[in-house]
Amino acid sequence: MGENVRIIAGAMSGTSADGVDVALVGISGCGLEMSAKLLAWHGRGFPRELRERISRIRMGEAMPISALAEAGREISLCYAAAVNETLVMAGMAAGDLAAVAAHGQTLYHDPPNTIQWLDPALVAAEVGSVVVSDFRRADCAAGGQGAPLVALADYLLFRHEGKNRALLNLGGIANLTYLRAGCGIDELVAFDTGPGNCLSDDLMRQSDPQGIGWDEGGAVAATGSAVDEIVKHVLSSAYFAKPPPKSTDGPAMIKLFADAQKGRRYRLEDLARTACRIAADAIADSMRNFRGALPDEIIVSGGGTLNKTMMDLIRRGLPRCDVRTIDELGIPSAAKEAMAFALLGAATLDGLPGNVPAATGAKRRVVLGAVTPRP
Repeated sequence: MGENVRIIAGAMSGTSADGVDVALVGISGCGLEMSAKLLAWHGRGFPRELRERISRIRMGEAMPISALAEAGREISLCYAAAVNETLVMAGMAAGDLAAVAAHGQTLYHDPPNTIQWLDPALVAAEVGSVVVSDFRRADCAAGGQGAPLVALADYLLFRHEGKNRALLNLGGIANLTYLRAGCGIDELVAFDTGPGNCLSDDLMRQSDPQGIGWDEGGAVAATGSAVDEIVKHVLSSAYFAKPPPKSTDGPAMIKLFADAQKGRRYRLEDLARTACRIAADAIADSMRNFRGALPDEIIVSGGGTLNKTMMDLIRRGLPRCDVRTIDELGIPSAAKEAMAFALLGAATLDGLPGNVPAATGAKRRVVLGAVTPRP
């Protein structure tokens, strides 16, 4: 690596709460002049028991404070193990890292209140590195939503002088960054469109608690028929009409979906298809209602890219847009958000702002996160 390149391990577990993705990123420059190269990436799944506990916490189940503390320790050990495994795969050591930029596991998000559960001191001890963590609360303190924070990375990595681009991440929640051709960072638009995988994942976990926890390839949804009444009920919620900046969380969307069923029983495959339709329709509606002109291309990342049914419905809803996966640009879908947090971690180490007020609604740009020193 060149003398002016820092290696940062971005580590991210999303609202799907299925595991940790790590990206080793070589970062040059600083601030809005940063560039990044993905060096290696790796995913480590959460153990089933931890995944289930996180889901129960996120859905508001009462449990002793000791269970929260234990979950925090287990999450942190998974983060550390995922980073260490990635280093081994890449033939690197902790000493090669400038830092680990660790997002933590979202347990609650309803701005201005937000919790990303992580013990950075434990991660620092297990890896042997500086850790940057707790990225969202500084933006909330500045009056922002604390999300989406990937807008900085989207701007740095994907802006184009001649194309209008939309970056769409299909995690538990779907978030969108719209980059008009040649736009400045204060001109972008970014927000959560609504559910991504969270409705489908919850259905799969409820129907088969011992299963993998998601609809593999969208196969279940592919055999069903969407229930239009449920789609209309969910999308009539005030959140979807609210203009950006805005953000939401999985439990709120799951409750909307459950309430729309009004206690009636439906086939699993029909509900799975309905979940995909809601996500796809919310994305298409967001493009039309809040951007007017559709982008030239939509670059999709996240676990939802593997759900063929959802991807097909997104393409049908936006037939005039070139819908591509980020893999076609040489970046694995699972690595993109981890890369984003590596860039945010670099900004924090430089004492520079990482939020984009145009995306989060914050009153000002602020330095994000807290730094835990190398032990």
